[in-house]
Amino acid sequence: MIVERPRDLLIKKIFAHGFLLIFLGLILFPFVVVLSISFREGNFAVGNIIPDNPTLEHWVLAFGFDFTRADGTVVEPPYPVLRWMWNSIKIGLIASAGVLAVATISAYAFSRIRIRGKGAMLDGLFLIQMFPTTLALVAIYAIFDTLGEVSPVLGLDSHLALILIYMAGVTLHIWTIKGYFDSIDTALDKAAAIDGATPWQTFRFIFLPLAVPIMSVVFVLAFIGFINDYPIASVLIRSEDQMTLAVGSRLYLNEFEYLWGDFAAAAILSGLPITVVFLIAQRYLVSGLSEGAVKG
Repeated sequence: MIVERPRDLLIKKIFAHGFLLIFLGLILFPFVVVLSISFREGNFAVGNIIPDNPTLEHWVLAFGFDFTRADGTVVEPPYPVLRWMWNSIKIGLIASAGVLAVATISAYAFSRIRIRGKGAMLDGLFLIQMFPTTLALVAIYAIFDTLGEVSPVLGLDSHLALILIYMAGVTLHIWTIKGYFDSIDTALDKAAAIDGATPWQTFRFIFLPLAVPIMSVVFVLAFIGFINDYPIASVLIRSEDQMTLAVGSRLYLNEFEYLWGDFAAAAILSGLPITVVFLIAQRYLVSGLSEGAVKG
């Protein structure tokens, strides 16, 4: 039996908590700096961590309102930040829901239905997801530029085109959900079949309720990736009103001036949708991440 002296245990606790606080401080320090810049007068990246004369100018402009300075000067919002945020949320939610639907149905088929060449198809999906979509940006641009001549809805500067490209990144999520389905006892399938359930009814009424944790994980991961995407969105989306927040924020740092304060406020706002989605799905994330990795 190991006996731990109280003094040694206290020292270890102090060191452990101290290390944790230092680690969290290092992680949060960039966020604190960005938050500080968003409250500084002017658009300067250099200054004190605690602003000398804090102002809400950058935040008021980010929310789309005019700001009146102390000298009476009225400053108008340079860019439609809230419109960009709405575009990001809309695209992220629709694309994530599409990815979740395709990945869930495909994963069930690969996990429970006998398909000739299933192993080869799974290996093919695994190889495809090893190459990022950004490697195909030239081809993607050419394809949707041509499609735009036939139908503008599927061409450049279209949210639908961007959603379709995002949904093409479903391969990794199929593997994730398949690993979760593989961990479910096959006796459930047999019991449902004995009761007269069709494969679709088995999927709808048995597997979907059990898969809520891993589905939440896939949805959150997909949403975070889509709402933070810059390379693909910057190539396809051109007009200012159609931009996502990740792409539009780049306009604050143009060749003529760097609006660091306005950029900082917009950058912090970009994390709001992710935080809300994460809090909603939080209770499912831990169990989904652990159980989805049982088999693959």
